[in-house]
Formats: sequence, structure tokens, C-alpha cells
Amino acid sequence: MGQITVEKNVGGIEGLCVITPAVHGDDRGYFMETYSRRDMEEAGINIVFVQDNQSCSTKGVLRGLHFQKQFPQTKLVRVIRGSVFDVVVDLRRNSKTYGKWHGEVLTEENKKQFLIPKGFAHGFLVLSDIAEFCYKCDDFYHPNDEGGMAWNDPEIGIVWEDVAGVYKGSADSEGYTLSDGTPLRLSDKDKKWLGFKDTFKF
Repeated sequence: MGQITVEKNVGGIEGLCVITPAVHGDDRGYFMETYSRRDMEEAGINIVFVQDNQSCSTKGVLRGLHFQKQFPQTKLVRVIRGSVFDVVVDLRRNSKTYGKWHGEVLTEENKKQFLIPKGFAHGFLVLSDIAEFCYKCDDFYHPNDEGGMAWNDPEIGIVWEDVAGVYKGSADSEGYTLSDGTPLRLSDKDKKWLGFKDTFKF
């Protein structure tokens, strides 16, 4: 593995990986390989990515928690500007860690990449004034295939980085702020997702 270091099964959850690239820098700046299929395969990660996505969000924006219902995707996520708290929840019903969450702070400085296998809900909170978020997917976007669950469901119990507020029985972000007073901002759709038990009744 010439240009990456891979931490596998982070948070005790099988399949989750944090990948740190080798950065070559001097007083002029830096260079790094952001992706090498060869290095990934040498690390035992055999995934063919077919689509790259990028988003830009402002401080306090929380996107998630999202998942794909019929066409699950493996994602390789990173931040190229700013910082976010990136969170996943294991939705694989046969997993020993079903319902368990894990979070990673991803920043333009630490250059970490978070590999999220199929079968997870995913979301992130923007901690910096602006954040640009990039991710690779191993399947194309399928309209009307997105599902979601409440970001603040007490049953899951995610401890969101730098967030203060009291759960009031829904995913609405009213009353939640960052420590500097910045209010959390969610899409109208993300405010309406249900909790874990109501989302996955079976």
C-alpha cells in the first residue's frame, strides 16, 4: 500500500474504513493521490466506483440521515474544504452491530476518507463556515430510491459534534444549535423522517 494507510472496522463496525493518503509537501504546497484502485485492492478493498458527487454547504447545515432502499451504494467520502462531522448507522439486519452508529471528523487538513459500505444510513453536519464535500459511489443515482431516518432519534443516540439541544419528539431542528449559537439547518424532507423503529418495522 504505497500511498494510503487503511484503518479497518472502525468503531467496531465491520466494513467501515478510514483511509489516510500519503501527503507529499514542502514550502510550495503539497501533492497526494486522492484515489488509487491499485492501492485499494492491495488493502483488500475491491470496489468499482462509477460516479463522483460534490456538494457545498454552510455552517450548521445537517444533511441526513439518508440511505438507498433498492439500490444501495458504497461511498468513499472526503472533505476538500472546511470540516464536517460525518456519521453512519449500520442498517444491515444480519450485522452484529445493527443499529450502531459511528462518526468521523473529516477536514481539509486531516484529508481522511471514510469508506461506507452498502447498507448504512449516512449524514453529515457542517462545522466550518463553508464545507465542500466529495464522494465516490459504486452505483448510479436512482430517482425516488432515497430513504431516511431521524438524525436525532434517541434510540440510536448519535452524539453530534458540537451540538446542543433537546429532543422534542421529531427530527425538526428547532432549538438545536452549535456551541457558537449557529442554528442547525435541515431540509424540509429531513425534518420529517421518523425514528429507527418506525422506519424499519418488520
